[in-house]
Amino acid sequence: MSEKKPVVVYGASGYTGRLVCEYLREYNIPFIAAGRSTGKLDAAMKANVAGIETADYEVVEVPHTVAVLTELFNGASVVLNTVGPFAKFGGEVVQACWASRCHYTDTTGEQDWLITLDQEWGTKFANAGLLLAPGIAQMYTTGEIAAQLCLETPGLDTLDIAVFWGGSPTIASTQTILVNAAMAKAYYLEQNKYVEHQPDAGLYNLAIPGQHELALALPWGGTSHPVWFKRDPRVANVKVLGGVFNRALMLGVPQIVAAALEATKDMKPDERYAALAQTAAGVMNTMPPRENPRVNKSLDSVHASGPLGRAHCIIYGNSNYKQTGMLQAYAAFALLQQPPKRTGFASGCQAFGHRELLGQLRSFGLVSKPILTVQD
Repeated sequence: MSEKKPVVVYGASGYTGRLVCEYLREYNIPFIAAGRSTGKLDAAMKANVAGIETADYEVVEVPHTVAVLTELFNGASVVLNTVGPFAKFGGEVVQACWASRCHYTDTTGEQDWLITLDQEWGTKFANAGLLLAPGIAQMYTTGEIAAQLCLETPGLDTLDIAVFWGGSPTIASTQTILVNAAMAKAYYLEQNKYVEHQPDAGLYNLAIPGQHELALALPWGGTSHPVWFKRDPRVANVKVLGGVFNRALMLGVPQIVAAALEATKDMKPDERYAALAQTAAGVMNTMPPRENPRVNKSLDSVHASGPLGRAHCIIYGNSNYKQTGMLQAYAAFALLQQPPKRTGFASGCQAFGHRELLGQLRSFGLVSKPILTVQD
């Protein structure tokens, strides 16, 4: 290998990894596309990354071990991790980032993983001046931007967050949803304490902006927001619900999850994970098509309230996986030029600024101007 590229995309052959590489090329950032198979990586770069012929990149095949990953990361500055479920596969990557002194980001929404990172690695990364930023992705960061815009109004302490998107989950996302539902609890934040979502609550009916029909939603593992805002002195309560606009698909999700949980409830953890992965493959085993902005729409809505004030922010967007790819690439772009606003465990907005991230999303045509209504 010649001079080390400053950014490593781990899991570059996956759906999200390809888009991260595409936007790294847009930002003119040299990168290493890393994963388990040179063949898959080469094919993904050449067939699925627009403009790859003008990118400065290398393909590296690595086994998933701390020692080899540390060697790969040495000399780089930022690792963008897309290999999930992160609670199962993320530990080795974080440990290797720590050993090689690299900033770490990923695309997770797994609460147990975020809590583990916060408790076990946050202080270590902060003391080293490194960023540990899980969950930089449309499903979490775009909604956080809306929340932060609401919180610019003082005196608001409660966030009611809804996120919706059009399209199908990827292979990896489907697997993560099932594994997370079976092997982890989901929490919301109430008076700055984690409270478990009722596991058998089923689907929620939400009134979301822009349509007359009620939408169906789920807690989706609780998402990242309750963890991010737990240490924000402005915020005491956070609850998040989300779903896809496809009503038939939403109706099927609880049934699939319930059947998988029942079938695997008596298995040992490793056996259960393998069975859940097999079930997920039966639900989604092909890469979704490249996003179409006329079909793959996104909606983030946040109601913020306090004793004497209210704010509501709506962000309409498109191509949620492209939003994720761009946000990850911008994180690398920013980290290569200056230290983050916060080191250690932090969200994308806490590390880079919510208005800065919003400006990037808008500059690529991925979201519209937020609609912010304030009553104070």
